[in-house]
Parts: sequence; C-alpha cells; structure tokens
Amino acid sequence: MPEDRIRIHQVETLSDDWFLLKKTTFDYRRRDGSWQRQTRETYDRGNGATILLYNRAQRTVVLVRQFRFPTYGNGHDGFLIEAAAGLLDQASPEQRIKAEVEEETGYRIGEVRKVFEAFMSPGSVTERLYFFVAEYEAAARIGEGGGIVEEGEDIEVLELPLERALQMIASGDIADGKTIMLLQYAALHLL
Repeated sequence: MPEDRIRIHQVETLSDDWFLLKKTTFDYRRRDGSWQRQTRETYDRGNGATILLYNRAQRTVVLVRQFRFPTYGNGHDGFLIEAAAGLLDQASPEQRIKAEVEEETGYRIGEVRKVFEAFMSPGSVTERLYFFVAEYEAAARIGEGGGIVEEGEDIEVLELPLERALQMIASGDIADGKTIMLLQYAALHLL
C-alpha cells in the first residue's frame, strides 16, 4: 500500500505487561480519495512459527495438547490440540521452530521445510506466523517433550494417524486454526 494512504496521528501504549497493546489514531485515504479518521487497537506479541511433524510410512502426525486460557474464557474447555509452535524471540523462524519442537514434543529434527506464512488475526494482532513441515521417525525422539515448566507449559504429546486428525477437525476436537491449516496441507501435499 502506498505510504500516502496512511497518516498516523497518535500512538498510545495501553498495556505492556504480557505483550504490547497499542491504540493508534490515523487518517486513511479511501479509494475515492477522501480521508477518514480511524482508531485501532493492535496487540503485538511478536512473530511466531509452527510445524507439523509427519511420518510418511506410518501416515501419522505429531501434535500437542495444552491448556489455553483465552479459549477457556470463550466457552471451550481450554485444552487445545495443536501443532507445535512458539514465538521467534529474535531467532530465525527455522532456528526457533527446531528448538520449539524439541521442547514441546521431544523430537530432534534436522531439515524443516517452510510451506507458507500467514497473518492469523490481522484485524487486531500483528503476528506473522511461519508454517513448516518436517518428517520424523521414532528414533528422533530424544526426550519426553512437555514444554518448559518455568514458562507455564504442561504439554501432552500426541501421535495420531492423519485420517484420525482430519476427523477430529470435523468433530471439533481440533479447533486451532494453524493446526487445521497444516493438517489440510498434509492431506493435500504430503500423505
């Protein structure tokens, strides 16, 4: 978008506790040439990466289950089944996802393949998410996984047949957007 379509007037920090919540007032030049004053709140938690581990021979995937308070607050039991993921924390997406998958699942992986990038909630969250896939074998599991206790993680590792995971999307047992996207990618392109 050309820079001449946005004029920022004011940026306020509303919260800088868990992550950064800002309120920005700006003028937006509409397609008809008129200017409109708008205000938006944006939540900046940094960029992240996610990965789907898959075993082509067994037609299985590795996912994790963990408690997510925001989903609990929205009427879910809070325990989401997800692809391993984490924030980049100043690392490259490839470096971070390799470390994250080992922390969460116990699998040490070598090569990862980036399949796409996406903004998951662009109306309010600044995060860009990098999506990866990687093959795994049983011998690559060097630990229990489970996450980092000091970060509040209490992660259960699940190995599921891809067909079962796809059925779990339809039943609502898998309700995480990034995981649904990666499972559908696997069904179309990997397994």
